[in-house]
Amino acid sequence: MNTESLELAKTRYQAGKIAFENGKYRESVENLEKARDLLERNSRLGGEVDIWLVTAYEAAGRTEDAIALCQQLRRHPHSETRDQARRLVYILQAPKLKRPSNWMTEIPDLAAISDNEAKIRIAPKPRPSTQRKPPEKEFVDLSQVNTKDNRFIWVALVAIGLTISYLVWQGI
Repeated sequence: MNTESLELAKTRYQAGKIAFENGKYRESVENLEKARDLLERNSRLGGEVDIWLVTAYEAAGRTEDAIALCQQLRRHPHSETRDQARRLVYILQAPKLKRPSNWMTEIPDLAAISDNEAKIRIAPKPRPSTQRKPPEKEFVDLSQVNTKDNRFIWVALVAIGLTISYLVWQGI
């Protein structure tokens, strides 16, 4: 393999990863497939590209292609690729759980909106002018308050006095 095709493969690989991370799964699949065609399938980089391609296939709704590629990658010469393929095929073949619809939030498809339409400016809401009222004073009915002396203050003063006396006696 010459260095020119290797560089082109790496460029396609990076473009596929970036497209995947931006949610452009079809574009990601195209770039990763082109990168895979330029690489040797049994190389470490070829395995990395194929693992990314598996996730791109799944994200693009091509689950059967993802599973088939994982089955092939389970026999890859590099152990990391084999291990990842085993984990992925296990996940891809797992039964899909049903979730109640009230657990899900539907996200609208914004792919059809052009960039200019996506930049709609929204005016801030005018704030209603409300004057704050001063807090109302709360009056306490003293006939309901327990004013009986419970001698707590005297106990506290004696404790403070004993503490100070002890400290003076210790010479601190």
